[in-house]
Amino acid sequence: MDDYDNEYGGWEDELSSSGHFMDDNDQEPDDGAVQSECLVNFSRKDYIMEPEVFKDLQRYFRAGGAPEQVVELLSENYTAVAQTVNLFAEWLISTGVNAAEVQQMVENHMKGLILKHFDPKKADSIFSDEGETPAWLENMIQHSTWRALFYKLAEEYPECLMLNFTIKLISDAGFQGEITNISTACHQIEIFSRVLRTSMSKLLEGSEEFDKQLPEFTKMVCHGEHTYLFVQTLLQVLGLDQQAASVIRRLTEELQKSATEKSYDVSGLSLALTSAALYPRACQAIASMLSRNALNPADITVLFKMYSSPDPPPVELIRIPQLLEIFVQTFFKPGTKLHPEHKHKYVFVLAYAVSVHESWQQGQRLSINKDEVKPTSQALERVHNICSNERKGATELVAETQVLYQCIRYPIVGVGVLFWISQTVSEPSYFQRLTDHTPLHLALLDEISSCHPLYHSSVLLLLVDLFEKVYPDLQELVQLELKKTLLDRMVHLLSRNYVVPVIQYIKKCVDKQDTDISLIRHFVTEVLEMIAPPYTSEFVQLFLPIIENEDITGTLRSEDGKDPVSDFIVHCKTNFIMMN
Repeated sequence: MDDYDNEYGGWEDELSSSGHFMDDNDQEPDDGAVQSECLVNFSRKDYIMEPEVFKDLQRYFRAGGAPEQVVELLSENYTAVAQTVNLFAEWLISTGVNAAEVQQMVENHMKGLILKHFDPKKADSIFSDEGETPAWLENMIQHSTWRALFYKLAEEYPECLMLNFTIKLISDAGFQGEITNISTACHQIEIFSRVLRTSMSKLLEGSEEFDKQLPEFTKMVCHGEHTYLFVQTLLQVLGLDQQAASVIRRLTEELQKSATEKSYDVSGLSLALTSAALYPRACQAIASMLSRNALNPADITVLFKMYSSPDPPPVELIRIPQLLEIFVQTFFKPGTKLHPEHKHKYVFVLAYAVSVHESWQQGQRLSINKDEVKPTSQALERVHNICSNERKGATELVAETQVLYQCIRYPIVGVGVLFWISQTVSEPSYFQRLTDHTPLHLALLDEISSCHPLYHSSVLLLLVDLFEKVYPDLQELVQLELKKTLLDRMVHLLSRNYVVPVIQYIKKCVDKQDTDISLIRHFVTEVLEMIAPPYTSEFVQLFLPIIENEDITGTLRSEDGKDPVSDFIVHCKTNFIMMN
């Protein structure tokens, strides 16, 4: 609490260090006007706390002002706000409140006041008045609390020169890793390059934090056309290195997906960064479908002829995420019909895009493997016939179960069936017509989870959406049974090693207290039946609070303590140090 004394305690020395108040080379144009201006400043509340007080004192005395009046104004208007805050803080600490909590309380209040009253014009005037970087600003950026404040302000006032300069100072000080979501950084190539280098280094390392870091990375890159073009061009060059090619490809496609979700048309740029220029007919056909966001027989025919030729174009041309998504929606949307004369062309192009493997070196194709094109085409056609037939009821679909289970092992069929399921079960009347305890569509989600670990997040998102939905036309008991069925699918996901996201969602339901306790109890019972030590610390930190909740597990415990709930609690307490 001695910050004020340390910063301003020696103001007398600062005034006297120059040896005199007046500089012979400086002359004020009007002594009376200078005195009046300074007196107005001295009359402001707590002006003695302002850094400008030293300069105004020099100007006032240089203009012949009377010391008595200065002392009177500064003392009368001194309300000691800062010192009062320090006093209250010391009182809180004396009563037993943790000093760190008190400091955080004061800092949060100050941050709120600054955010509420910040004036970018006054902030910009700091540099024009002082002519150099204020010492207090350099001190502030050394603390994470105030850096976070500058990030928020920079987002709200992107045109403020003082904030732009501060962001550069933060980057120069080595904190560029924190600036991933700051739009200001996107307008300064030096800062943007540093931030980009730091972010990409973390992503290319393939750490477990990849999925957490990716959203901030895509947000920063998709801030504008210039940042998107800059990064995609850079990734195209880096992708030439085979060691990092797969990660680079993932980043490139994630950026394309993010830009498309923001309604940016990047199809032309995506094609330009590939070898599309060497194949103008294919490029034109693909660009046409991307611009319309729909397939058409004429363009598909062009691609079919080119890719069925002895020397086809590179497969990467038709692996643009947006194009593949259009294919999936066309093939697997319930009720979609393909023209019989062109159906085999649609099937071939999609099968070729997802199953062909090529080896390239220095722009030359060394090999091409098409072994999987035919079986993939057959699987696509068989499942398309099932998914596109809206007239098939539950009984007819059960007869097709073996076909679906056989074909789901193909990744493209798996993602297509997942899309078909999401479209089907989203129909308001779907669950009203059901009589089975576990509908075929939900049972298929288990098979998709088992065959394709990369689809786990998509399956969980669908299950969460269905679980949180309100079904006003269903009786309450029927709704509970349906939600238990959905929880069983989540338990299966957990058994397929998708543990933490599932437990995080259930813990969120418990914390929000908006889910029937019997459903949480059902989930806990199912999970305890299938798990056994050893457990990871992260799992225990998430699951133990749920298990310890008496409302949830009270009826599952026995008096002798020989039950799964008690065994789990004892094991965790014995082997883990719990953090609040």
